Amino acid sequence: MASRTNVFTTFEPERVIQPIYTGGDVVLDREGRILTTCLGEEAVLTDLGSGRALARLEGASDDGLATLNPTLLRTLKPHSTPVITVAIDSTGTLLGTGSADGVVKVWDIRGGFVTHTLRGHSGVISALYFFEVTAPEPITEKLPKKKKKSRNNTETNSDVMTGLVHGDTATARFRLASGSEDGKIRIWDLSKRKSIATLDSHVSVVRSFDFSSNLNTLVSASRDKTIIVWDTRTWNVIRVIPIIEIVEAVGFVRDSAFIYTGGDSGRVRIWDSRDGREVTEEQPSGGEGGGIIHILHHPQLDFLFSVHADQSLLLHSTSTLFEKTLRSSIEPLPLIRRISGTHDEIIDLAYVTPDRSLLALATNSESIRLVSLADQDPGPSPSPRGTYFGADVALLQGHEDIIICLAIDGSGCWLATGAKDNTARLWKIDHAAHSYLHYATYTGHAESLGAIALSQQPPASKLSNYSPLENPPKFLITGSHDKTVKRWNVGKPSITNIQAASQPHSRAVYTRKAHEKDINAVSVNHDNTLFASASQDKTVKIWSVEEGEVQGILRGHRRGVWSVMFAPKDTPAISGNSTGLASTRHGVVITGSGDKTVKIWSLTDYSCLRTLEGHTNSVLKVLWMPFRSSEDSPKRPVQIASAGGDGLVKIWDANTGEPACTLDNHTDRIWALTVDPLTNTLVSGGGDSVVTFWKDTTTTTMAATAAASTERVEQEQQLLNHMHNGSYREAIVLALTLHHPARLLSLFQGVVDRSPAEEGSLSGLKAVDEVLMHLSDEQLLELLRRLRDWNTNARTAVVAQRVLNVIVRSYPAAKLAGLRGRGWKEVVDGLRAYTERHYKRMTELIDESYLVEYTLREMEEVGFVDGEGGLGDVAMVL
Repeated sequence: MASRTNVFTTFEPERVIQPIYTGGDVVLDREGRILTTCLGEEAVLTDLGSGRALARLEGASDDGLATLNPTLLRTLKPHSTPVITVAIDSTGTLLGTGSADGVVKVWDIRGGFVTHTLRGHSGVISALYFFEVTAPEPITEKLPKKKKKSRNNTETNSDVMTGLVHGDTATARFRLASGSEDGKIRIWDLSKRKSIATLDSHVSVVRSFDFSSNLNTLVSASRDKTIIVWDTRTWNVIRVIPIIEIVEAVGFVRDSAFIYTGGDSGRVRIWDSRDGREVTEEQPSGGEGGGIIHILHHPQLDFLFSVHADQSLLLHSTSTLFEKTLRSSIEPLPLIRRISGTHDEIIDLAYVTPDRSLLALATNSESIRLVSLADQDPGPSPSPRGTYFGADVALLQGHEDIIICLAIDGSGCWLATGAKDNTARLWKIDHAAHSYLHYATYTGHAESLGAIALSQQPPASKLSNYSPLENPPKFLITGSHDKTVKRWNVGKPSITNIQAASQPHSRAVYTRKAHEKDINAVSVNHDNTLFASASQDKTVKIWSVEEGEVQGILRGHRRGVWSVMFAPKDTPAISGNSTGLASTRHGVVITGSGDKTVKIWSLTDYSCLRTLEGHTNSVLKVLWMPFRSSEDSPKRPVQIASAGGDGLVKIWDANTGEPACTLDNHTDRIWALTVDPLTNTLVSGGGDSVVTFWKDTTTTTMAATAAASTERVEQEQQLLNHMHNGSYREAIVLALTLHHPARLLSLFQGVVDRSPAEEGSLSGLKAVDEVLMHLSDEQLLELLRRLRDWNTNARTAVVAQRVLNVIVRSYPAAKLAGLRGRGWKEVVDGLRAYTERHYKRMTELIDESYLVEYTLREMEEVGFVDGEGGLGDVAMVL
């Protein structure tokens, strides 16, 4: 049998960076290792040390990496209105729920029943907190019958004493603080099941509580821009601290006198509860959408975990608070680590650094996120401060509006970005030194930038002391919604200003009115002599880099062009639709358009060589796959990758125009696509906030296919040998495995037609009966499928019924009913329908045989007599 030599391109999703948090509550365990976050309608458990998803609650984990198997124990419906907030006590046995109807309920978690129903609030419950007060000295004297209330409208400490004297000593110290949207706070004594204090000093929504057992104080935070410190022995106000911002989170740092707060400024601030002084220096606001909504902290941890409205999670070190006695303000808490709960809509991405150990993401925000791609062994006990695949490394901030595009130079050390703030920025990436500096800003466009490109020629210097970090790209090209393209020269920084932004070259070398509509993409060829611009006006223009003059126009798309890219150096000749091989000496360009097509263009005569059709939505990104041919790997054709609004990535054969494979792992449009030229790994990112790393498995697949083909040939030869030798067990099993129904039918036909049949055999041969009695579930189901097919034909129905009879008599009904597999119901229905038909046909034949038998019996009474002339006359003998 001749083996096929075609190259079948295959890719598999090797890794995925996906969201873990999209808003809602966040919980951190006491060891600071397991983080639980809300992801849509699911809850995700993540290991902070390794970044690995441990489990998903209320949803299936389809990545195969989940290490926990949570089981739903109980579902509670505590309120008739929505539950707004919940809290769990320190023992993990009580659950508090607060709803929109102003009712607070306390539940026994293990038993699943309500222990307390607490009413008193007139508005939505906004905060709950369990705590345990320090036991006061027992009072033995007679307590007054009437309770005097303080100016805070609180009940006196005698009520607390009563709970200790007359209440349950095991629960007398347990309290629950509840806050509502009207600013009132109620303190509930769980042993006496009633409110022992009503605190009404806040005038807006109460958002957070915390308790210090060392200081016997409770702190509360409200959206009235204040926090209040309360004495838990008298429930009097110790201090009101004005925060001058809406406060969403408050707490004591390591059960000390220091209080942390977080609010709409997006900054963690530290206060001294003893004098109300802010310990941290004044900090700039975090910007719109960066406000803090939660801060998580446990006394045994040396960091604060802040949760922000933009779904980012930050770890702040608290070590500086306790290194020395504080007499003056300190710098803001050091940032240990940043975690992106979601990357939002990924607009563009690119590999960064020479070894491609980082990935730059433009995520529908004003900043560029750099995430790690390094494979690091987290060890037996990874730290929450560690890095892992997909961990945030740095955040490049500077743009004032959403970043639309980015580009990387040939060395991977220089990153260019373009944004809606009408500017382009150049960044210097030195990952080894953990330095990510803004290098220069380029201002001049009248509208937002839609495209950017850097010179792509790799460094030509071969000197041993050559450093790409000290040799920025020669120029960058920008395209804007103002319909112009600009070239900017990039200069080296001066020795005295090497750390600052270098601005002498921020003026454009030239500006050209390029198109009639928005410019979506630009690309520079491999030798930096040409660049291309693609526009919504359905055209692509080829320009000279030096003069900025149009060299040619590519027309043919029926919708706007979203992406354009020059072919890499030494690309082989490509065949056109009607012509032979087209020379690539002058260059080849590919484009992707809103008309759902990819086109290949020759720069020799600016004609379209081939149109690739297959996407069902706009083609948003195109690129050339790395072309490598070696003795170890099979020769591959020139290939193109495209990503579209249909959420698919397609790999195309540039010479035939046929798709080599289609990659599907996204649920929304794919805006970004890049490839690693060394490993051939594709990276795609889109509107579903997912980044997929596609591993090239072509070589592995071809090797596996060749091995499987060789093995199949050997098995087929073995099958023929077994059939010839009469080895029925091996022959039947192999025929089922190889899916050879014709040879399997031939085997059974020979057994059924065997004459004489072996005595005591159901099928005709005891050896075959023995084989049929010991089939595995998969083999039995496969055989039943074949019997169903044979049973539909009258010529093969006899064989099917004989084998089916053996199976029915050999296996108990429970065994057959327990078979599960694809199409099992259809198999049973098909066997039953045609078996009933055959039974009916046989019944009719038997009925008709009675008439034949009667006729033959009556004909025995008929005789013949000789008449005149020697002719026989028929006579009926009565």
